[in-house]
Amino acid sequence: MSDHLARALALIDAANAADPKGEALAYGQRMTQELARLFPDASEVLQIAARGQHVERWLLPRADYPEGKAGYLDWRREQGRRHAARVAGIMAEAGFPAADCERVGVLLRKEGIKRDPEVQALEDVICFVFVRWYFAPFAAERDAASTLDIVRKTARKMSEAGRARLLQDFALPDDLAEAFRTA
Repeated sequence: MSDHLARALALIDAANAADPKGEALAYGQRMTQELARLFPDASEVLQIAARGQHVERWLLPRADYPEGKAGYLDWRREQGRRHAARVAGIMAEAGFPAADCERVGVLLRKEGIKRDPEVQALEDVICFVFVRWYFAPFAAERDAASTLDIVRKTARKMSEAGRARLLQDFALPDDLAEAFRTA
């Protein structure tokens, strides 16, 4: 690990350690672990994007945006913009060149999903982390139809290889597995 990478990851962890709920630091570390497992040769920029994907997310609460799909999408876009700007600043502070700082923004704003291999790798990792760590409590709060809808949306975001790997790694109920097979 380069000194620049180690510094950037430490700065992201320090920022996330300030989360009042204590969730952000664990999330970033889970992203790093899943990325290393799925994409062991990931670039430093992708490693930083994974760790900083939700950096300081709590600073922009979902409740600040209107209910419903439009409000949710506006909130998500603004979060992506904010995460990209914050992580790019951290990378600059850690000594990364401007081109790398710009590139991390592309990944965190998910520009080129389904076309850019690194953006897609980041999205696949996000989906794996969701399924591994957050899906069970998420599904416990929803009815079966709502849960299946979320699984379908998750599956559509993933690459074909990511969906196939997910089906190998997780024992899912038939209806949920089918959503990943047919996305």
